[in-house]
Amino acid sequence: MDSVLDFLLTEPLAATPIDDVGAAWTRHRVAANRFGKPVDVALAGGFGADRLGYAFLSGYQEALRTLIPDLPADELVALCATEAGGGHPSAIRTTLTEGLGSARLNGTKTFATLGMMAHRLVVLASVGVAEDGRNRLRATMVDVREAGVHVTNLPATPCAPEIPHAMVTLTDVAAVVLPGDGYLDYLKPFRTIEDVHVLAATLGWLVRVARASGWSQSVLQRLLTVVAAVRGLDIDAPSSPGVHVALGGAFEYVARLLADLDSLWASVDSETRQRWERDRPLLAIAGRVRDQRLATAWRSVRPGEDQAV
Repeated sequence: MDSVLDFLLTEPLAATPIDDVGAAWTRHRVAANRFGKPVDVALAGGFGADRLGYAFLSGYQEALRTLIPDLPADELVALCATEAGGGHPSAIRTTLTEGLGSARLNGTKTFATLGMMAHRLVVLASVGVAEDGRNRLRATMVDVREAGVHVTNLPATPCAPEIPHAMVTLTDVAAVVLPGDGYLDYLKPFRTIEDVHVLAATLGWLVRVARASGWSQSVLQRLLTVVAAVRGLDIDAPSSPGVHVALGGAFEYVARLLADLDSLWASVDSETRQRWERDRPLLAIAGRVRDQRLATAWRSVRPGEDQAV
């Protein structure tokens, strides 16, 4: 199959329910073998998911592979940034100490997506404070089997409770230091990259729902239109103002489309509909941060102009 657009319209719908994260990951890997671009894998993975939470899993994993292309293809990976003070760079207190050919991590991450299911962790850590007072960050890679890694599962979240989360305590843990600046090259771009890939996976899942529920060709056309728009984003430049403006437009279009589709959910099977009602708030997570990025992007390309619409 050359085109993911054709795939979304013609691929048979998998009938087997997905029992857990492991089964969702196995189905995602089948999709990953069909396509090369992470955004296309996210779309296909979302299409193969039987609920929004597992579509999120596909988008999250492909976002990480866009950020770090050399990640092992068959391993679940989690980004660990959030600490007791939040996810802002200034709140990161986990320390990275380098010396004598080794790198060691000490600290606690309070909210790591995938929890005990992750095989590897991308851990953001501080190497001290710069002259301007900013926290200097590096990104590191950790195998969860390393000595000193302790993972404690957290209670299930209200949205997508199938996706586990955990607190991760790192005590003198050996780590591989990744090249570049932890904030500029990893934490900051990942926020945009994750938005793109999770949105793609969500759209893939919505196409599945539309086809399974007999929604009209017009609905499928509208869904594939925004799929094409998301695929066209220049994700190789995640800090670009233009990318943020276009992504803002894509989210606005999706919000309007979802509002138009509200009446059609009555035709969807009750289990899928109930999960959608439960998990729909997942799409609004980090919305305030997205709005701030969008406003900043507009100011950078139209300085001094009134951005009100």
